[in-house]
Amino acid sequence: MSVEPVHAGNTEHVQAGNVDAPVVRDGKAPRTLGFRGALGLWGNLGVSLLLPVAAPFVVLAGRPFGVTFAAIVVGAVIGSVLLGLGAAAGAREGVPAMVLLRGLLGARLSYLPTAFNLVQCVGWATFEIVIIAEAASRALSAPRWPFVVVGGVLATLMAVRPLGAVRVLSRYAVWAALLSLAYLIFRVLSEPRSTVDTGGATSFWTAVDVVIALPVSWFPLAADYTRHVRGTRNAFAGAAIGYGAATVAMFTLGVLAVAAYGTDVITALLAVPFGLAAVLILVAVELDEAFANIYSTAVSAQNLDPLSKVDRRWLAVGVGVVATVLALTFDIAAYEPFLFLIGAVFVPLVGVFAVRYLTNARWDLSTGERPWLLVPWVAGFVAYQLTTPTFFAGPGAWWSAWWAERQSDLGIDPANGLSASLVSLAVAAALTGLGTAVRPALAARRRDG
Repeated sequence: MSVEPVHAGNTEHVQAGNVDAPVVRDGKAPRTLGFRGALGLWGNLGVSLLLPVAAPFVVLAGRPFGVTFAAIVVGAVIGSVLLGLGAAAGAREGVPAMVLLRGLLGARLSYLPTAFNLVQCVGWATFEIVIIAEAASRALSAPRWPFVVVGGVLATLMAVRPLGAVRVLSRYAVWAALLSLAYLIFRVLSEPRSTVDTGGATSFWTAVDVVIALPVSWFPLAADYTRHVRGTRNAFAGAAIGYGAATVAMFTLGVLAVAAYGTDVITALLAVPFGLAAVLILVAVELDEAFANIYSTAVSAQNLDPLSKVDRRWLAVGVGVVATVLALTFDIAAYEPFLFLIGAVFVPLVGVFAVRYLTNARWDLSTGERPWLLVPWVAGFVAYQLTTPTFFAGPGAWWSAWWAERQSDLGIDPANGLSASLVSLAVAAALTGLGTAVRPALAARRRDG
């Protein structure tokens, strides 16, 4: 399909300054970011402590490091290309991510993914504030709650003026993040490493699956930022290269730290000479993930027609307060599996969107509802859970047990070693392609009959 913007106004070049994102849903998005701005933004978003903390889940126990590294690279490439597709679509259409889905499902049905996104964005914003506070409190041997408050306030202020925050991130913060990351990797590489005998990945493709999940989790947010990028190629390359490279670096750092120090990742990084300073810089850079989730919650809420005219700055303040209070009072660790479950909801939606977007020369945001596209979306989610059920402990254990029983009924080996993300994407994309090809013929037959 053509890569030129659909709307003529999308090509205008607005210089950075006091210009910021529109405050209501239908406001025109200024194009203040080029390739370097997009690359810096997504590179910053990819430099997150969540990735090295999750690195033990990609380790293939007893296998050479090269095998785990290959899984990291494969997962990062697949996930970042899918993220790049959403980023490019946002630049082409000039609208936020949930508004973009109106062209897929229709206006009212787009409320469904919007509701899921609101829940996951608030949850991830809370989780990011907790990560910031936990890492800072451990690094400085101080109480956690002051860092929760400071992190929540700063992330909320960034969400009030998002393009100003993006300019700072892409011009300055990215260099601090890269220097800290390069130093930590250099120091960890200089340490003797042993083969890791315990790991969370049961096969190469389950390790790939963990890595894919991180860039794909940004798909429902990507267009919120890339609607401000000049050109689809800039948006695609900035997101895919920036986030993909950061994903490889952060997961690799985590795996190497575990192999070198044999302990949890944060403790390992703090054990590195001058690691405290480097970790504190990464903690400060982590604010961008909390900011992005707060901002995207506000922008996603505006897709709901009753909130379309509400100033997103007030919405961002409200979301920031909620996330900060939750970080102070709620055991977000117990909520983490639920966030991954919601993430699994969006994986097949990416497959549905990819097929429809790449086979339509014009993306019409004003057409009616398309409920038939719910079928491949739901089928993809079911395929995901049948491949690898989302694990819950405690009161939610019934979910994992129910899907394990369905695996048994269908003769699916729980240790099948497949990537749930790729299976889900394939099912959703195949059914969407089939429906796209067959429906016009069926409609013509009904007219003729």
